[in-house]
Amino acid sequence: MSVIYCLNPHCENPQNDTKTRKCRSCGSNLILHKRYVAIKKIGKGGFGTTYLAVDMGNKNKYCVVKQLEPATTNPESYSTALDLFNREAKTMAKLEHSQIPKLIDYFEEKEQFYLIQDFILGRDLEREVKKGKIYQESSAKNFLRNMLPVLQYIHSQKVIHRDIKPGNILREKETKKLFLIDFGAVKEEVNTKLMNASPQSAFTKISVGTMGFAPPEQLAMRPVYSSDIYALGATCIFLLTGKAPKDLCDVETGELAWETHTNVTNTFAKVLNKMLEIDVKKRFNSADEVLQALDLVPYEQELAESMFFTTNTKEKSQNEDTDGNDSSSNLTTHNLADAIRKRREKQNQPQTQKTPTPAHLNAQKLQINSPEMIVQEYRRGNRNFSQQTLNGFDLEGLKLPGSSFSQSKLIGVNFQKANLYRTNLVGANLAQANLREAVLKRAELYKANLKNADLQGADLQKANLQEASLKDANLCGANLSEAKIDDEQLRLAKTNWRTILPNGKRKWW
Repeated sequence: MSVIYCLNPHCENPQNDTKTRKCRSCGSNLILHKRYVAIKKIGKGGFGTTYLAVDMGNKNKYCVVKQLEPATTNPESYSTALDLFNREAKTMAKLEHSQIPKLIDYFEEKEQFYLIQDFILGRDLEREVKKGKIYQESSAKNFLRNMLPVLQYIHSQKVIHRDIKPGNILREKETKKLFLIDFGAVKEEVNTKLMNASPQSAFTKISVGTMGFAPPEQLAMRPVYSSDIYALGATCIFLLTGKAPKDLCDVETGELAWETHTNVTNTFAKVLNKMLEIDVKKRFNSADEVLQALDLVPYEQELAESMFFTTNTKEKSQNEDTDGNDSSSNLTTHNLADAIRKRREKQNQPQTQKTPTPAHLNAQKLQINSPEMIVQEYRRGNRNFSQQTLNGFDLEGLKLPGSSFSQSKLIGVNFQKANLYRTNLVGANLAQANLREAVLKRAELYKANLKNADLQGADLQKANLQEASLKDANLCGANLSEAKIDDEQLRLAKTNWRTILPNGKRKWW
């Protein structure tokens, strides 16, 4: 740390050196809530300021502090704001998804509201595009297939994000996984209800999302689940064109005139335009509907398109993996022709049944039936292998960081020495699985079944094992430093002197 920031929003000179614990300008305490020290201002918006901070209560780990500024001086209104803030923050704290930073803490201090979240090291998509990385159609489809399941999840938890835009989607530096950040739910819920009660008792500035990305009903403070669908579609337009939606808006109709600024197939354009319908009744109602519509895009068209961004020649020569895919996944001309030929041969076979519905198409497309298929799909950018039956699959040594095997059946699967960093294994059945020396750092294993699983030498640092079944699981030599696991779980598992416990120390009898 070279600078400590004062979090008093009225401080005239908030930057302080590290030798002081009181602001030299206003005298405010520089340690928030007795544990958080702000070291860098990340951004400032209508509701307050965001800081990078150090969590002194958690081994000086980095975190994000979001300071929300209520502007009311009325005690009754302030009390209402605090109640609403706490209620909405509790809802946010319950969100458990591998592509959403965890809400660590929330509180009120000196009439300011604070949200404390995990820090994700990465770059947002707005900055990627501004550096010249314009998406092609296949990259845009992969983007939607990565983000739509996140919307499915938050909407199932009765949460509307309210501020989806390229600047609120981060690509993690190490895994290239996309994270949805900066939920507007807490801020806007409090703001909207206070405004209905008293126009003078809201937060500092009224904000209902970002102009151009927020649909009309959200600007009118009546957001619905499909408001997030619109915002995700508008984000996709930005990725394809490099132009902000507000610059593409037709002043007469309010619609986005985007199609002349990029080159996509008619089928995909129809999907995007339905996501961007001004009329809520004509828009896709759910993320699931969009996923089904994407599966109707002709197979040959998708194969024929590049899996990567359109970048300049220098970037191409460096094989920069900006879309989270291996550069080796580019199909050669021979492979492409062979794939199309096989597809057409299959289509030309006599039909013995009716053409499947979109839902059937979706089920067929996502059905994983071999380890090779997992490798192929991962290289194409698909990270979602949830609710699959993969019992006994040999996946030894595979690099699958950032994947989701949520609710999948993985009984007896061989994940020995596999890289499963930040993988979502929530509710997965991993009974008798071989996870020897696997990298499971920051993995989500909430309510996973690990009975009789072999985890010898596995890296489980900061993994979430809450409510996971660990009866007779072999944790000898495993690294559980900072993992979320309780004493009863450890008692049921097999451990030895080489096991590193959550406190960072080895087991000692």
